[in-house]
Amino acid sequence: MIELYYWPTPNGHKITLFLEEAGLDYRIHPIDISAGDQFKPEFLAFSPNNRMPAIIDTAPADGGEPISVFESGAILLYLAQKTGRFMPSDVRGQNTVTEWLMWQVGGLGPMAGQNHHFGVYAPEKLPYAIDRYVNETNRLYGVLDRRLQGRDFITGQDYSVADMACYPWVVPWQRQQQNLDDFPNLKRWLNAIAARPATIRAYAKGETVSQNRTTVTEEGKKILFGQTAASVQTKA
Repeated sequence: MIELYYWPTPNGHKITLFLEEAGLDYRIHPIDISAGDQFKPEFLAFSPNNRMPAIIDTAPADGGEPISVFESGAILLYLAQKTGRFMPSDVRGQNTVTEWLMWQVGGLGPMAGQNHHFGVYAPEKLPYAIDRYVNETNRLYGVLDRRLQGRDFITGQDYSVADMACYPWVVPWQRQQQNLDDFPNLKRWLNAIAARPATIRAYAKGETVSQNRTTVTEEGKKILFGQTAASVQTKA
């Protein structure tokens, strides 16, 4: 059983995409990030960066004690290794998938996240910051669009953890002030993944967890965007 500590954000969706595709048994433990659940001591015990998602695998492959994993990229790699799925078996294929997974973790996710912050959540709309992250998101969309030329998925004809990592960060393309018609390969890829039964199930579970809550309160914004080292120290 995979115990999944989760909220339906792009990083959270990465993990339910994998779990639904692989058919693994899992149980969701909601971590409402705008209510401060990520600061609870019991969560910090295995997710020290006070971020979700995180997992606890109660039946690891070695038959030993439960294994906890935090950070979405690390979780995807762990699950791929555990199941032998969505990661090529050859060293070159593994390298390519890992490259694009790291590209998402270090580039697409952070840049699109800042795009969301300054464009949607920031109390003061700063044109320089908005333009900076909208433009960088646009550049990254272009990188991915070129990569998908002549390929069904990011690393070739097979769906992989690289696709699962990138997809949820492109879903909110309108909020990121992008036009998918400018990226035909990306648009085709996005629509193909959206139509997968596992994707539909994963996003439906997310809606159930959040009870269709789509807005963040002002108090929630303070929790989300006002974190410092003291935020964790006072909760631990």
